[in-house]
Amino acid sequence: MAKQPTSKREWRDGAAASPKKPAAKRGGSLKGKSKPQASSAKHAEQPRRKFSDGLNKGKPESAQAERAPKQRASRAKKLVVRNPNQKIMERARDLKERRSDLSRFEPERLQKVLAASGVGSRREMEEWITNGWVTVNGQVAQLGDKVTPDDHVTVKGSIIKLKWADRLPRIILYYKQEGEIVSRDDPQGRVSIFDRLPQAASSRWVAIGRLDINTSGLLILTTSGELVQRFAHPSFEVEREYAVRVLGGLSTEQMRMLTEEGVMLEDGLAKVERIWEQGGEGVNKWYNVVIKEGRNREVRRIFESQGLTVSRLVRVGFGPIGLPNRLKRGQFYELNPAEVANIVKWADMGLPGERRRRG
Repeated sequence: MAKQPTSKREWRDGAAASPKKPAAKRGGSLKGKSKPQASSAKHAEQPRRKFSDGLNKGKPESAQAERAPKQRASRAKKLVVRNPNQKIMERARDLKERRSDLSRFEPERLQKVLAASGVGSRREMEEWITNGWVTVNGQVAQLGDKVTPDDHVTVKGSIIKLKWADRLPRIILYYKQEGEIVSRDDPQGRVSIFDRLPQAASSRWVAIGRLDINTSGLLILTTSGELVQRFAHPSFEVEREYAVRVLGGLSTEQMRMLTEEGVMLEDGLAKVERIWEQGGEGVNKWYNVVIKEGRNREVRRIFESQGLTVSRLVRVGFGPIGLPNRLKRGQFYELNPAEVANIVKWADMGLPGERRRRG
């Protein structure tokens, strides 16, 4: 019997593609049903062995046993908006159909292309390559190998249809809620935004920057790794805007110091680009803060340096994208091709089928 190909879900989750055995026929009626044999009970108590277990070899058993059961999460609802005018819809259809010439693509790192093709994360792909589970044109791949659209790649014996950035990427905006994490792998089993968002066909959603578990607001996800780089890399200094609620308030001198001099944190100098008051009730005050970095808990630590504790933190803007007014907590909105094209132009990436301008 020919070996069945491994499904894309099994590649992503790392499950072993083992053929299922037919269930044994049971004799007798329901009333006379006998107790299961000891060997059957033993197997029933053990979860199905996954392909990812091979990646855990060498780790202490206590570390593997510490993983908590995954919490269930309901799917996020999509924000429905009215169709734009006819001219914009025609442009959107044209942009969606455009393709770039694959022969002009430069070779890219193997793990990057596999991750962009939806096989797994880049870190997972590096481990799989190291373990010898990936081949390129029949040869076992090595870390550092690059591939082109003409190369044939297999993962664990299954042919992978590589995805290249020859078309307009997809972008969704998600209103992240407190209590959700921005990670696909969590030993504590907490709810992830990826549990709530729809899957991207033949690719993976990549979050542009992260928000910690206690921070809510705008989260941008895309299928383009290059777009992630343009937004999140410190060298591009893309502005991030937050609405911050604190117990107490800042003096005029403190606000001046944060914008002009900055404050020294454990990981270096932190400076606020702009800050202004937004009112509040009682002892709670709201501020809007704009920074150009995305260091871990940076906004919270800036206010803590002034003796204030942040009780609410909401990201309301990232680069040219603001949190839509109609987008509710736990909802997402997918940009139409015309809106995506505007973001791609802002990032100076060039549209499919067009040559990029060299300054």
